[in-house]
Amino acid sequence: MTTKPCARTVSRRSLLQAGTALSLGGAMAWAQAEEPDALARIRARGSLIVAVYNTMPPFHVDGAGIDVKIAEQLALALGVKLSLMPFSAGENMEDDLRNMVWKGHYMGFGPADVLMHVPVDKPLMDGQKQTLIFAPYFKETVALAYRIGSPPRIENLADLKDLKVAVAGQTLAGWLLLGADDGAYKEQLMTHMDDGTEAAKLLLSGAVNVAAGNSSELNSVLKGDKQFRVIPMPIPRAARSGWAVGMAVKKNSTDLARELQKAINDMSKDGRLTSIFAEQGVPWGAA
Repeated sequence: MTTKPCARTVSRRSLLQAGTALSLGGAMAWAQAEEPDALARIRARGSLIVAVYNTMPPFHVDGAGIDVKIAEQLALALGVKLSLMPFSAGENMEDDLRNMVWKGHYMGFGPADVLMHVPVDKPLMDGQKQTLIFAPYFKETVALAYRIGSPPRIENLADLKDLKVAVAGQTLAGWLLLGADDGAYKEQLMTHMDDGTEAAKLLLSGAVNVAAGNSSELNSVLKGDKQFRVIPMPIPRAARSGWAVGMAVKKNSTDLARELQKAINDMSKDGRLTSIFAEQGVPWGAA
């Protein structure tokens, strides 16, 4: 089932604008209170329950995607099977952490053992009493894509003048473009789509001159086609350096967090992360 975007998408992604440096080898500040049986409980059950967002291409769509592939490797590292728990995002990140990490959803499912695709954002992390956020595995950016030579170049938003631009309206990319330069580009924007992958498909078909969205969305459609260029959105309000996404567990499940961090580190070192992202056409690299 496709989850339609709404205003909470903007509020969620707006939290990420400051960006966080992606460091897979850095030390984590573990909580003092531990739950030493977290790993034992998972191994006794024989499965790792991983919460993934519904319909978040290219990370999860219908049981497949980057987050699913990473979750499979995490379960393998623990010596158990993978059990996916797809869910629809709440109004904000706090809702998702409560519903999927430490308390459970009011609809009667959850919590999971681990939640994927959590912003590794210091203000968010510092405000958490119930969850531990760690193990960044990707750096996302808000981006533009265009066919090389048409337009000749995009160095700032003024270069979008008179061009057709596809962007999902209820996303960070849409919010930024709709409000840029006092709304100067509103009439050029096609916004009635669900996400950046649909915008990229319109670019690929020739229906628009430019597509905007998350870099992962655009790259997953264009797949390195040399006819196109994907660049960070040239706007002061967008974090050109991007933001990191990682995962979250209960605050005191530090034994589980250590094992998952080690698994991510190993995947980074041996090239598995690079391969998983490359399967979806998305470049990967620690920054």
